[in-house]
Amino acid sequence: MVSRTIPWLDSSDDFPDPSSALEEPNGLLAAGGELSPQWLLAAYRRGIFPWYNVGDPILWWSPNPRLVLFPHEIRIHRSLRRILRQRRFEVRIDTDFSAVITACAKPRESGAGTWILPAMQVAYHRMFELGYAHSVECWLKGQLVGGLYGMALGRVFFGESMFSLETDASKVALVHLAKLLVAEDFAMIDCQMSTAHLLSMGAREISRNEFCAGLERWAVSSISPRRWPADLAASIDWNGTAVD
Repeated sequence: MVSRTIPWLDSSDDFPDPSSALEEPNGLLAAGGELSPQWLLAAYRRGIFPWYNVGDPILWWSPNPRLVLFPHEIRIHRSLRRILRQRRFEVRIDTDFSAVITACAKPRESGAGTWILPAMQVAYHRMFELGYAHSVECWLKGQLVGGLYGMALGRVFFGESMFSLETDASKVALVHLAKLLVAEDFAMIDCQMSTAHLLSMGAREISRNEFCAGLERWAVSSISPRRWPADLAASIDWNGTAVD
C-alpha cells in the first residue's frame, strides 16, 4: 500500500482541491493554518471543515460521500409531529450561542472526548458575532435543553453539532431549522458525516463532487451575514410549515 502525506498550509489560499483528500481516514485533506474568519470562510466555500483532537494540529477535512439534508426533504415522524403540535419546547434563534456550543462540547455518555476544543469555541463564537454562525435553541421551563449550531453562507447551512438533554429536543431544533431554511430559500444543509439519527430525518449521502458543485451555485450570495431574529421560530406551526 502506498502511503500519502497531506500538505501543511501556510495561507488560506493554499487549500488543495478537495478531490485530493485521503480515502483513509476518509476526507483528511490538509493540516496547519488557523481558525480565523478568513480561513474558515475560505474552507467552507470549498467544502472543507476543521476537525481535530487535543494535541493535534488543525486538521482540515472533506469526506466522500457527504451527508446532506435538503431542507424540503425533512422527515417528521408521527411521534415528533405530536411533540411539535404540543409545543413542549420554546424554540429560540441566536439568543444564547455560547451556551449551545458549550453544551455541544461536553463529552457524550460514551466517554469519548470532544473535538469542539476551546480554540474552536472561540473561533465559531467570532463567526457568530460576525453574523455567519447561528444557533437554534430548545428551552424548557427557562432552561436550555437542546439545540444545534452551524454556519450560513449564501443558501447553504453548514451544520456543526447538536445536543439534547431532553428527549427529542435536538430533533425539534433540526425541524425548525429546516423549515426556516425552506422559507428563506436555502438549498442545502451540510451534515458532514452520516449518523443514523440524521438519516432517519431525511438526510442522504451525495458524492463530494456533487456537494462541491452545489457549493459553487449556492454558497456565494450577495446576502449580508446577520443575526437571525430571536422569535423567527414562532412563524413555524406544529406541522412544520410556515404560518402566514
